[in-house]
Amino acid sequence: MSDVLRVSATESALALIAKLEAMHGPLVFHQSGGCCDGSAPMCYPAGELYIDHNDVFLGEIGGCEVYISARQFALWAHTRLVLDVVPGRGAGFSLEAPEGVRFLTRSHVLSEDEIAALGPPHYGPPEP
Repeated sequence: MSDVLRVSATESALALIAKLEAMHGPLVFHQSGGCCDGSAPMCYPAGELYIDHNDVFLGEIGGCEVYISARQFALWAHTRLVLDVVPGRGAGFSLEAPEGVRFLTRSHVLSEDEIAALGPPHYGPPEP
């Protein structure tokens, strides 16, 4: 098993995830690719977001599954997405909006060796 990750989170993001889970139960994230909510990570109650073969499973942060559309993944496949939280309201329907903060994606460019260690992406929800 590789130590290289496609997604990670800062301590402040993990703390907010724990708070939101206490309020809403299990959560899921989807990295938006633009339009109404910009390119923001969106946080939803688990089960309220339809995941199919057009979504790439990036991994888990704070016990929450994280996805990105296959089209967006094609552009960001060379990066690790790092979920962070900053003051201010984001757009969209993400659960953190009423808290006066918003999730933000930072990125870390992966080396060729790290990309190779990750292996091929997994499309759709992970196997049970």
